[in-house]
Amino acid sequence: MKTSVSEFVILRGRRIHVRLWGDAASPQLFLLHGWNDVSASFQFVVDGLRRDWRVIAPDWRGFGLSQWNGDAYWFPDYIADLDALLAHCSPSAPARLVGHSMGGNVATLYAGIRPERVAALVNLEGFGLRPTDPAEAPARYARWLGQVREGSAFRVYADRAAFAARLRHDNPRLTPQRATFLAEHLAEETEGGVRLAADPHHRWANPILYRIEEARAIWRRAGMPVLCVRGADSAFMREYIPSEEDYRERLACFADAREATLADSGHNLHHDRPEAVAQLIEEFFPA
Repeated sequence: MKTSVSEFVILRGRRIHVRLWGDAASPQLFLLHGWNDVSASFQFVVDGLRRDWRVIAPDWRGFGLSQWNGDAYWFPDYIADLDALLAHCSPSAPARLVGHSMGGNVATLYAGIRPERVAALVNLEGFGLRPTDPAEAPARYARWLGQVREGSAFRVYADRAAFAARLRHDNPRLTPQRATFLAEHLAEETEGGVRLAADPHHRWANPILYRIEEARAIWRRAGMPVLCVRGADSAFMREYIPSEEDYRERLACFADAREATLADSGHNLHHDRPEAVAQLIEEFFPA
């Protein structure tokens, strides 16, 4: 297992944890995790990389070891946090980005907003959410207000072994060894046991509806190469992308989109097929 080190940087006034692998002089590769995940979750992919990279992987605000908001989270903040991270780590050179799920959504939006800052990107199932109807707004706001009033908390598990067992229950493809490793980083100590290492405010429903038209308008400005990867058995894709036709329309927004589908993989491709993901990354990004 390749060794990582941790650094803490101040981005936009918040203390953000950044996990680093490899020599600082090697080409940079930014790995961006998804919702309710952490940077260490990419360990299996990093272990599969054959070339020398300086891998830079932040814990998004409110996840892992990064500072919490302690209140609501707004998606544009992740885009601004990525902009600040790149300004800190790669102030002049366009970056190579790899984003999973939420991290993929952040990366693809950023690529359309700041195309000059992105050399190319690999999108691991970060293709947006299901389209929404304005008629959903009243109920969404009411739900959000209810959660603001009542607060939120994550479930407490007896220990990390119980947490790892839950990870394997949710994803049977996880080996016991990988589940144990993830439990060390995804869980944190709390009264009575361990719980997810994340701000419970992430559980609040977002009162702002997802607007696919806006996302598509931004994606159309991303002219760099984009490799779009999905798992052949992804329940996430079935839930959030209404149809194959809709998926094709989303991919068509990118000027230079390539595709890959990984067999025997669900939504967490970086856990299910990390060696294959690593191979796709290195085949996609030039040496």
